[in-house]
Amino acid sequence: MGWLGFAPLIFIFAIFYFLLIMPQQRRQKKWQQMLSELKTGDKVVTSGGLHGTIVALKDDYLHLRVPPDNLRIEVSRASVSSVVGGEEASKASK
Repeated sequence: MGWLGFAPLIFIFAIFYFLLIMPQQRRQKKWQQMLSELKTGDKVVTSGGLHGTIVALKDDYLHLRVPPDNLRIEVSRASVSSVVGGEEASKASK
């Protein structure tokens, strides 16, 4: 009888886990994998909105070449939000 009172709480926790926690963990793993696979020459977008090409990689940071003046800046590796590929890369370079 006492366990029946906890059943709704367990059910609610299970729903939160499958709808909120598990998808967030998947996104985090995918982002970590993307950061570990970065290489020189990749076109990336930072969390601040900078579009650039990686010219050098270090442990915790990387160097980006940012057009149009080929400015070279150093940013934290964790600030990279996505790698631009294919058609998006050609749009970003224009």
